[in-house]
Amino acid sequence: MAWNATLSLDYSLQAGKTIAHFRHDGPLRILQSLYPEGDAVCHNVLVHPPGGLVGGDTLDIAVTVASGCHGLITTPGATRFYKSLGEKALQRARLQLEAGARAEWLPMEALCYSGCLAENHLTLDLAPGAELMGWDVTALGLPSAGQPFAEGSFCQHIELPGIWLERARIRADDQLLMDSPLGLAGQRCIATLFFASGSKLERRRRELALDVARQVMEAHPSSQHAGATSPDAQIVVVRVLAPLVEPAMGVLKQVWKAWRQHLWNQTAPSPRIWSV
Repeated sequence: MAWNATLSLDYSLQAGKTIAHFRHDGPLRILQSLYPEGDAVCHNVLVHPPGGLVGGDTLDIAVTVASGCHGLITTPGATRFYKSLGEKALQRARLQLEAGARAEWLPMEALCYSGCLAENHLTLDLAPGAELMGWDVTALGLPSAGQPFAEGSFCQHIELPGIWLERARIRADDQLLMDSPLGLAGQRCIATLFFASGSKLERRRRELALDVARQVMEAHPSSQHAGATSPDAQIVVVRVLAPLVEPAMGVLKQVWKAWRQHLWNQTAPSPRIWSV
């Protein structure tokens, strides 16, 4: 039996404080709002109590951020896509930011178990002047546990409509894609970090974002399979391939902290849940 869930998370501004309100149907929750940076930035943890998705399950997440608000969303652990008996498992998230809003979408990794049939969609809808930092990290199989991604498929879809689209369908039996130097080169963790804007970024800020990311990557052991690009004036993207989640996530966290400092003039305290 499918176990579907929906969550609507809305950020509004009240007396200079970013306030989160949410509504849910099914097993999706938002934990207590935290303010480690003061009232301007609201930190929230999105929780899916079942801990994973099987074939037929669907999670729908809708986030809206009002003008002047700043919301940061993360998760307590990985999203797990388990083996399917024939139906696909789907997670969809849509982030809608009004003019002048800021948001950070920083979930932990998606783990694709062998035999899964999974899709993970993220759509960004940014009004002029809105800015968002986010990432998507996917691990294929559990190599450390001796459970390779031997069968099944995974579809990743990240979109800033009309500006940028990343879409990949990865089949475990596609050896050219999985192991070719022009594909995943034998790596099993795919990580993407992005800085997106609802307006064209000034050339100086785009170049700063690229320079900062490249400086971090050059100093990191995983830099062999990492790069930073700006495919459009509204987006800067960092991509990392790694054998495991930890080195890829390490690069992304360091670039995220550097971007926060240089692009938003804000320090980057790690969400408390990451150290639990």
